[in-house]
Amino acid sequence: MPVYHSKIPPNGQAVGNTALLTFKTKFRGPINNVNKNDLVDGDVDIIDEALMYFKANVFFKQFEIQSDSDRVMIYLTLYISECLKKLIKCTSKEQATQEMYALAIKRFDIPGENNFVLNSVYAKPASVEEADLLRQYLTQLRQECGLRVVERVFDKETGKPSKWWLCFAKRRFMDISLSGHGQ
Repeated sequence: MPVYHSKIPPNGQAVGNTALLTFKTKFRGPINNVNKNDLVDGDVDIIDEALMYFKANVFFKQFEIQSDSDRVMIYLTLYISECLKKLIKCTSKEQATQEMYALAIKRFDIPGENNFVLNSVYAKPASVEEADLLRQYLTQLRQECGLRVVERVFDKETGKPSKWWLCFAKRRFMDISLSGHGQ
């Protein structure tokens, strides 16, 4: 079975070799809330795509990058794994939402920094301004992704977490973790 790649074409905006794809969001940042006409298939953005393919892709140890959009897909897949690790400990949707917000804004490494786990496949930003833009973009992406993960994991009626999502918390996509080695 092949790995699922992003079907969203890069829009020309990039920092290093990471595409700055548009997505629907409620959070402030470099990406404004986009019009549905700006998205592929009308309503699927990169976060929807990452969530849709997460359960299949997380089993793969290798991922051949076919476009700059795939780098965003890789980052989101790794971030969703981090989210699930935090959600295992949450007992309510409110607690989960707070945990996801805290995780999203917590200090994290970006491509080019010493502790970023995927420096071999991500190009370093060319300037301090580009690095700042990438950090803002990834923060906004993390905030929106965390919110959507909570919506998928917690049942709307019972408020209980889905074991069919949380069972993937221990899986390591590409045998890598964004939180670093041994965490």
